[in-house]
Amino acid sequence: MNKSYDIEESRRFVEKIDTVDKFKPGIFGWILEQEKVSWLMLLGISIVSLSVTFSFYQFLMGYFPAPQAHLHRSIHINMMLILSFLLWPLGRKAWNDQFHFLTAIDIVCILLVITIQIWISYDVNAFVNKEGNLNILDQVLAIIYLVLVLEGTRRTMGKALPLVVLFFIFHTLFADYFPGVLYGPPTSLDWLAEMQVIQTYGLFGVPITAVSSYVALFIIFAVLLNNSGAGKCFTKLAIAATGHRVGGPAKAAVVASAMMGTVSGSTIGNVVGTGSVTIPLMKQTGYRPHFAAAVEACASCGGMIMPPVMGVVAFVMAEFMGIPYLKVVYAAIIPALLYFLSIFIQVHFEARKSDLHPLPKEILPSFWLTLKDGWYLLFPVVAIVGFLVMGFTVVMAAFWGVVAVYLATLVNKDTRLTPIRLISTLEHAAKTIVPVSLACACSGIIIGALFSSGLGMRFSTLIVGLAGNKLWLALIFTMIVSIVLGMGMTATPVYITLAALVIPALINKMNVYPMAAHMFCLYFGIKSSITPPVALASYAAAGIADASPMRTGNTAFRIGFSGFVVPFLFIYKPELLLHGEPLNIVLTFITSIIAIGSLAVALEGWLLTSLNIAERILLVIGAISFIAPSISTTIAGIGILVLVMIFQKMKVLNQRRKISLHNT
Repeated sequence: MNKSYDIEESRRFVEKIDTVDKFKPGIFGWILEQEKVSWLMLLGISIVSLSVTFSFYQFLMGYFPAPQAHLHRSIHINMMLILSFLLWPLGRKAWNDQFHFLTAIDIVCILLVITIQIWISYDVNAFVNKEGNLNILDQVLAIIYLVLVLEGTRRTMGKALPLVVLFFIFHTLFADYFPGVLYGPPTSLDWLAEMQVIQTYGLFGVPITAVSSYVALFIIFAVLLNNSGAGKCFTKLAIAATGHRVGGPAKAAVVASAMMGTVSGSTIGNVVGTGSVTIPLMKQTGYRPHFAAAVEACASCGGMIMPPVMGVVAFVMAEFMGIPYLKVVYAAIIPALLYFLSIFIQVHFEARKSDLHPLPKEILPSFWLTLKDGWYLLFPVVAIVGFLVMGFTVVMAAFWGVVAVYLATLVNKDTRLTPIRLISTLEHAAKTIVPVSLACACSGIIIGALFSSGLGMRFSTLIVGLAGNKLWLALIFTMIVSIVLGMGMTATPVYITLAALVIPALINKMNVYPMAAHMFCLYFGIKSSITPPVALASYAAAGIADASPMRTGNTAFRIGFSGFVVPFLFIYKPELLLHGEPLNIVLTFITSIIAIGSLAVALEGWLLTSLNIAERILLVIGAISFIAPSISTTIAGIGILVLVMIFQKMKVLNQRRKISLHNT
């Protein structure tokens, strides 16, 4: 019996589940605590008022027809910009730090945003018709607008994305000074201003269209659901379902992160939310700290690919492909299941290898009692998918999903959204949307720059040329580019950049199924969160586990490596994206499970007993053989796996025989 953990200590961590997604009153709560009026208090009231107004505006736009496109999108961006300047002030660590001289710059930025909104909305039809007829004032305001978007993004997300945008803008203006594939005709400043701000190829293009139309609504939905206690319910259900099994706490981390990922779509949010419970539990039951942190990071990373929300990238993808959002959701289901299955298998065999025992049932929450107490918190997730299946538009489904969340919270007085909780939640939602919106605005600028310079087409040609028309090599190049871009940007701008640079080559030159090409770039765009040297999710989890950040990152890369195979699988076997005949889809799903399982076992080094180097190599070869779309390679793969199982069985029998002889 493994005595490496203390049951009472584990019980305390299980009881800590009640703190997951605990309601935080935010700025509004801070205002209510103040005893006297001050400038900071008035600033707080301004932030809360703008945040609530924005969230309520986005909610109403889910039901009522939105204003003219430029007007609606500019209102969305400009409210986000003002919030970015208020919440992330220049030269101050927080919005409620004491004012100083740099505050004047924030005020100037806000006044400029208001001026630009007046410029656009004074006569929006005349604004749209300025194409080819911009005067000096129009050009100046357009350039100022781009600078404000870059500054707002820098404050909320750091320097990486704005620097990438600046590179593409600089390249557009001076392409004739660049070498090789980067060489091209330069763009004039007035044409750049028109392309980026007046037309719908840049700032007001596809990314911000998706965010302002329905992504913001889905984020409001997710924040409302989390603040109602859904995260606590999901974590309890996961612990109850898996805690009593071998490797239970680690499996609970996988299941809880998958459930949280259905609505949150935030890697770091998942790590902090579920990891505060699952990581200490994993450590208590004998998992090494860095391994526990790595499991949580990998599982949380999967939240970005777990339907229906998928870290809001799914909405942008649907917009780019010109298909219903529900098709993206359907296509993502099997790959997401394979990803989480690969992690699940590895934590299981890690527990077997380390002889870790499950948690006693008596300290775990009751699954059925938890479901009975919190069933109504699962209803909104089911409802929003139901609305989509019934044929509602994405916007209407999101609108009624928000309504469903609010109604669900009324069931229990502990989750009921009182006026204070509702205002705080809407404030939180607006703050959550700020970085997403500004990232998408920057992504639109990148697309506009690529359209102006023609670099996108040339880059696609370069990828095909370097790969020598070999698909597997083009995929490896694409994977590397995706991961490198992901080190400095979040998944959404990474995907959008690749949608302009690489995806056309995969589809048009390599004949890749369009959904597979788009999904491939999405998958590897999120992998940077667990891939050193950046690996933000791994480092966040390492902080909770008190483990080495770099060791955690390396372990997360190993655990998540099986998931690296999933995108290659659905490139060669689009049946995994529900494309094809039902029988082929089922057979492909089964062989893919075997492939993922084989690779996960090889990486972990344990099946029935420890695996030697030869057995691990055979398992890797067997896994790879399932990727190629060929009956002969599939049969060869099955033969290899059977051979390894025979070796393992013989090894176990020999071990038992030796133990029996020793005992006699």
